[in-house]
Amino acid sequence: MTLDNLSKIGRLKPHQPTRDEVARLLASADTALRDARLAGMSTTSRLDLAYKAIMQAALAALYGNGYRPSTNEPGHQQTTIQALPKTVGLTAGRMTVLDGFRRASRPGRSPVSVGSSPVQESLSFPFGLGICSVADRGTASGLVQRHS
Repeated sequence: MTLDNLSKIGRLKPHQPTRDEVARLLASADTALRDARLAGMSTTSRLDLAYKAIMQAALAALYGNGYRPSTNEPGHQQTTIQALPKTVGLTAGRMTVLDGFRRASRPGRSPVSVGSSPVQESLSFPFGLGICSVADRGTASGLVQRHS
């Protein structure tokens, strides 16, 4: 389904972000990802931070395409992740792994091992997209410049 179709059925809303809005999302995702890689943190905290980084990077990708998720109905986090193949060209297989991590990260679920494949995928996800590490890679400039 295209982003336009998701907008037509109410899952996405048109959004014209500011340069600062996108930059703040990317910087926050970068910080969360760096913190998630700290070995001294609890597994739960590392998973929470990795999930936060995924969602912020995915939201920045939606913003970069002129949309935001519709938050007045359930499922907006699922929509944000499942739009990644359209927003940044993520493969369907990788998106499925991240969506599985989203489901496993919900409150009340059994803890997921930090060494598990979905968690390792999540810890490398924003860097693999090339949109998250503003300080280390400076790759967000194209996304930010489009919305200045």
